[in-house]
Amino acid sequence: MRVKNVVLIGFMGTGKSTVGKVLAGRLGWQFVDTDQKVEERQGMTISEMFATLGESAFRQTESETLDSVLEQSSQVISTGGGAILAERNRLSMKKDGYVIALKAAAETIIERVKHDQSRPLVQGDVEERVHKLLESRRNAYDFADLIIDTTGVSVEEIVEQIIASTLD
Repeated sequence: MRVKNVVLIGFMGTGKSTVGKVLAGRLGWQFVDTDQKVEERQGMTISEMFATLGESAFRQTESETLDSVLEQSSQVISTGGGAILAERNRLSMKKDGYVIALKAAAETIIERVKHDQSRPLVQGDVEERVHKLLESRRNAYDFADLIIDTTGVSVEEIVEQIIASTLD
């Protein structure tokens, strides 16, 4: 593979962590979850960060964490769903990685995240929040090198598609 890193982007619940772990295993690369790195860096969960520091403080830490992660190579990096909102992050991802956007149908996402209390952006009416956020981010993932719809597709099939696309 001729890429420095594989960066998985996409809305929450599209399979970034699940696919990322399997892909990293197949490639013999390290799997890095930037949300987990942010939590380690701050010593609190993302939900706690949102509640105590606010979303902008979280986004700042997220950008700094992403920059430091992208300095390494041979990694499959799973980003937080909103990491693509900052242009700085999009530019860093493109510079140091092969960016793959994972997408899924709204119903699939809702089914995957509705019981997950660790997702501060979908607290309350999950269906309404997911639809609203998906609409606001409709074209936000279009900068990716590859876009894969994960709806009804097995993790293995997604990993195979990624490997095939990066071995040109």
